[in-house]
Amino acid sequence: MILAFGGVPQGAPFAVSPAVAQEQRQGGGLLRFLFQRDQPQAYEAPQRQPQRQRAQPRRQRDVRGQTQPRQSSASRAQAAAPAAAAVAKADDARKVLVVGDFVAAGLAEGLEAAFEADASVEIIERSNGSSGLVRDDYYDWPGSLGTMLEEVDPAVVVVMLGSNDRQAMSAGGSTEAARSDAWLKEYERRAGLVADAVAAKDVPLIWVGMIPFRPSTMSADMLAFNDIYRKVAEAAGGQFVDVWDGFVDENGKFVASGPDMNGQPTQLRADDGINVTRAGKRKIAFFVEKPLQQALGAAPTPELVFFGPDLPPGFLDGPREAPRIDRTQPVALFGTPGAGSELLGRTIVRPMRLATPAPRVEAEAEDDADEVPAGRADNFMRERTAPEPFDAEITGALRR
Repeated sequence: MILAFGGVPQGAPFAVSPAVAQEQRQGGGLLRFLFQRDQPQAYEAPQRQPQRQRAQPRRQRDVRGQTQPRQSSASRAQAAAPAAAAVAKADDARKVLVVGDFVAAGLAEGLEAAFEADASVEIIERSNGSSGLVRDDYYDWPGSLGTMLEEVDPAVVVVMLGSNDRQAMSAGGSTEAARSDAWLKEYERRAGLVADAVAAKDVPLIWVGMIPFRPSTMSADMLAFNDIYRKVAEAAGGQFVDVWDGFVDENGKFVASGPDMNGQPTQLRADDGINVTRAGKRKIAFFVEKPLQQALGAAPTPELVFFGPDLPPGFLDGPREAPRIDRTQPVALFGTPGAGSELLGRTIVRPMRLATPAPRVEAEAEDDADEVPAGRADNFMRERTAPEPFDAEITGALRR
């Protein structure tokens, strides 16, 4: 084979190409390299890239350190919907003062969203999350509300308290257990002081009842508190708004999820059963919107006329001539135009009849009852006459 190809130069080492070396390693030697055939190449499977694990969304925490639940698809769609554009409040906007605990702060947030596009109404929040009517040493609402009214000068006051009042209270130098007789009497007195402070400023009062909570004993206490709030609010000339039914099921039990203000199912309460989600805050405000609009007097009376200071002299002095009213005379359905001297119905104008009346079809007179032949089915006489006998020949034939 070397001689056939001309040999190898003298003194040169026998060189082998890398391809030949690879063929020799694979087997077959030089003959396989010279007479190689198309061999299928080995297929190398592509290496799979490791899948990246989708990161779970982080749960947000509210102002009280509680984790908020993951939103449903309906809630995410509602959050993605464009909200009403906020407008700058007018200088003479009517102020709504919202006072109370952390639930009242959520109510104020919902009212701000409700009146976001209304430049004539401004929501002022003055809440204290851990306050109530029991621990007056921590925050004294009856003593602080008067000064607050002087500073804000609101058009309406909205009160929502009670979530932190399930504890013993000092009254008359002694400590009274929660919801005892002495405790309830003192609690009603303090709630009355709050309502009287608003009534003394001649400002409309809206007292919003508490919502249920997951602990059943806590919900029972809230029901007892709502009875006191209703009593003191109505005694002071205010209005009580009950929002309880919006956060319970048909059996009156606490529910964490339910319909929002638009009727769509969503999460209303946080995982702890105490805090309220954004949809729940908006739902509380939905119950308060209508009585608040009534208190604000959103619909002015159209009959009222306001005159400016620059009036002509003698404008309101003496009787004024009544304006002349041109009345249209009634028009008859039949008659000549302009004949309106008499009221309708006074004279009856009949339409003209045809010269040749149409032939009338006379109905055949029915036979009288006494002319009905005897024995017929429609003879209803009490004493019926005997039917006429058959012919004599027929009778004789029947007898034979």
